[in-house]
Amino acid sequence: MMAQSWFNFSNCLSPLQVVMDTIRTRLRQSTSVSLQRSVGVADDDEAAGAQRVELRFVTPEAEEEMEAGPSSDIEALMLGHRYGNRKTCVLVCACGVVLFTTAFLLAYAVLGGLCPCSKMGGQGEEDEEPGGGTKLPAEGGVGLYLGDLRVMMRRLLQDEDIFNTVSRVSRANHPPGSSEGTSLASEILGRFRQLQMDHTWTESLYATLQFPDRSQRSSLWLVDSSGQISDQIPLNPSDFCPYSATGSPTGDVVYANYGRPQDFNWLKSAGVSVVGCVVVMRVGGGVSFAEKVWLAERNGASGALIYPDPADLPQDPRRLGLNTHTAVSEHVHLGSGDPFTPGFPSFNHTQFPPIQSSGLPLIPALPISATIAAKLLSQLTGPPCPPSWRGRLPYVRCVLGPRFSSGRRVKMAVHNVMTPVLLNNVFSSLEGRVEPDQYIILGAQRDSLGPGAVKSGVGTAMLLELARTFSAMVKNGFSPRRSLLFVSWDAGDFGNVGATEWLEGYLSMLHLKAVAYFSLDQAIMGDDVLYAYSSPLLLDLVDAAIRQVEHPKHAGQTIYSQAEREGGSWRIMKPLYLNSGAYSFTAFAGVPAVELRFTEERAYPFINTPFDSASRLQEVLGGRLGVTGRRLGELVGEMVLRLAHDHILPLRITSYAQTVLQFSAQLNRHSAELQARGLSPQWVFSARGDYSRAAETLQRAIDYSDMHDQTTARSYNTRIMRVEYYFLSQYVSAVETPFRHVIHGRGDHTLSALVEHLALLTSDPERFDEKRFRRQLAFFVWTLQGAANALNGDVWSIHNTHTYTQ
Repeated sequence: MMAQSWFNFSNCLSPLQVVMDTIRTRLRQSTSVSLQRSVGVADDDEAAGAQRVELRFVTPEAEEEMEAGPSSDIEALMLGHRYGNRKTCVLVCACGVVLFTTAFLLAYAVLGGLCPCSKMGGQGEEDEEPGGGTKLPAEGGVGLYLGDLRVMMRRLLQDEDIFNTVSRVSRANHPPGSSEGTSLASEILGRFRQLQMDHTWTESLYATLQFPDRSQRSSLWLVDSSGQISDQIPLNPSDFCPYSATGSPTGDVVYANYGRPQDFNWLKSAGVSVVGCVVVMRVGGGVSFAEKVWLAERNGASGALIYPDPADLPQDPRRLGLNTHTAVSEHVHLGSGDPFTPGFPSFNHTQFPPIQSSGLPLIPALPISATIAAKLLSQLTGPPCPPSWRGRLPYVRCVLGPRFSSGRRVKMAVHNVMTPVLLNNVFSSLEGRVEPDQYIILGAQRDSLGPGAVKSGVGTAMLLELARTFSAMVKNGFSPRRSLLFVSWDAGDFGNVGATEWLEGYLSMLHLKAVAYFSLDQAIMGDDVLYAYSSPLLLDLVDAAIRQVEHPKHAGQTIYSQAEREGGSWRIMKPLYLNSGAYSFTAFAGVPAVELRFTEERAYPFINTPFDSASRLQEVLGGRLGVTGRRLGELVGEMVLRLAHDHILPLRITSYAQTVLQFSAQLNRHSAELQARGLSPQWVFSARGDYSRAAETLQRAIDYSDMHDQTTARSYNTRIMRVEYYFLSQYVSAVETPFRHVIHGRGDHTLSALVEHLALLTSDPERFDEKRFRRQLAFFVWTLQGAANALNGDVWSIHNTHTYTQ
């Protein structure tokens, strides 16, 4: 590159005055370029940039003119004074020295201006986008490039405090409203204030939470045929399921595996009824406690008992497992937020009468230990279980029930009380310099019914560390285009109450301002496998981040390359789930959200138990909590940087077209049955095509637009930010059906409900309800069509043709 540049400049020598003018001009230009360029630009980018500047300033005409000038002048000088005196020779030598020196300085000035040395050692590929372009400096800053910001972030991220913060948070139980919980909230508020962020504040509200009744304990008994108690089974008084119904049902016992829909369907096919029975279910299976209890209630059960099976959660204390006398606790509200203010904020219970959520269970539920489960299930008689239902309880022959061999039955009593509790959410923000009214939100649950090292400690530690890092970056010259909002949520153990109530209070504005939400809850449960529970709009952002960050357990390998070795990076991507801290943001508020989690193939057994401590987490990680936390911070930081830096938000607006396409294929398979009933899938195909075309048209317009035009960028970003919101059904009530998202939500309006109903055409045609199906199809189609219309922009850009069909 240096040889090539020297050749070009040597052919461009002009008379001395021209050369000196050129030197002065180029020095001014190179100085200006140098001041604008940041540190950390790659060698390849330098080379390309140098070539571009040469082509711009050295045209062919100029080359010929400049080439002729110096050559003829020197010849004339030599010929005219061939027999001159010694003074002429000295003058010629001096001119040669001057020309050589000026040419060298000119080359150095141009190359120096284009190739500033990196102060931070950034890698070249970090400055390039997937499309091959180079990232431009953020406006309003000091010219820092995306690659520079990455290097700065990694330099400033620290892992020393992560273990200390997790230890501090999990030193004792800290449920909402407790003195320990209040003290922790004050400490986090103080930590935020020490960072000297732009804004730091708290928001308080009252919410109705449920706790065990101190005057009357929940109990479990075995009773004989006359109802007399024959055996009392001891329970830990601190084990309970928040929002369980209270009562004392008595009944036979049925084993229902994980309590999934397919498990209850299998029981029906085997002729085993759960009506009036107490159902025993295992923890796990991809189903939350709330879903298990709801399904048991829906199938007619009178009560629910949930236990950890050794097949799912290791129960050997000598090998980092639970002891067999430990139960796992979890709330059973099929929803999120205060269940007595569904769909609207819980500001003041004295002014607004309570409205009970439809997600509150009507049957009592209790968590029990593996020891108690073995005592109950070992006495069951009835048909044998399917092989896949067999757990690892000792001395238990897996049968379904419903009767005990002794003829006895189970009686359970749940005594919980509802209590209004003052909650405190803690906020801190860094204000954006270009679009401050667009928010990138990072949040973590602060409370825990137990010590909560994983449940609340890890998220709180990562939240504070990322806040400290980005605050330090701003002090070092980073000027985020958009605002960063860091939040510590209260009452997460009761169904993300603090976060959901905040969403309900600001719902009318968040779809216009919230760019994305990053949940840090339970982010480290191991260091072997990464999962990203995400809205499809953020998948490209996740994919780009895992290609940049090193795996915490495999040095020299990125998370992406390690995942490809183990079966494919697609395994990292998972759909959002009900108990996720990110779920309400997408399913309720229409904000793209993601929850990242490092875990192990062998499940972390202590979550939601009294043994979820910092020391056990550190032991599971082999002492690598700090390293794993650092990698997690880099992952989240990568995505936050892109969202805070890029002129156009890097969200995949075409992603939902693929989801609907898969549903269209299922409709096609049932087209004959639908047409026989006078139903046409054409409406879905048409709406899907409109959405796909609108999304692709918008993406093309973005690709070919001037991204430096603030008005244009603002217009596109506004439309991109609302894509998720467009999938909230406008045809159902937010009070009765809070999770209105037709893809991620819950209810009859969702795509999953439509698919489930459609399957009845072949599995059970008599249960297929044509009127209900038409209604479901209409809700989904018009939500999708509305999203397509909104993406099109102006009404004169929309050309819908609706044909009447019988």
